[in-house]
Amino acid sequence: MKLAEALQERADLNRRIQQLQHRLTNNAIVQEGEYPAEDPQDLLDELDRDVDRLEELTAAINLTNCRTLYEGESLTALIARRDCLRLRLEILRDFISEASQNTRRARGSEIRVLSTVNVKNLQRETDELSRDLRLLDNAIQATNWSTEL
Repeated sequence: MKLAEALQERADLNRRIQQLQHRLTNNAIVQEGEYPAEDPQDLLDELDRDVDRLEELTAAINLTNCRTLYEGESLTALIARRDCLRLRLEILRDFISEASQNTRRARGSEIRVLSTVNVKNLQRETDELSRDLRLLDNAIQATNWSTEL
């Protein structure tokens, strides 16, 4: 199995576990004399199997990420860099949006609001970070499809 396939299976398991949680909640109680739409014990058994598989898959993915190298760096390090780049970009984009607000004044005597940063330069930096993120994500994805779990 390729690493990318394991990642897809992990995502599917996470979705299925969330659905099971919802289904369990919906079948936790019934009115006296009624029966649940689904047998809670069957759902709990399915949950146990899925969580066990998720644990097994997550450990295998993490171990593979640690020992797989791309240009001398582990996938784990690349993933950490990607996650931090995404975080930085999200914050910068929000900041640029706020700093770009042009407040209109009806009269010259109203308080003037100015940006505290050079939005153009900050947008250029954000564009470069976006390109770096895209290239890094492409490298991670390519490595995921060429690496055996």
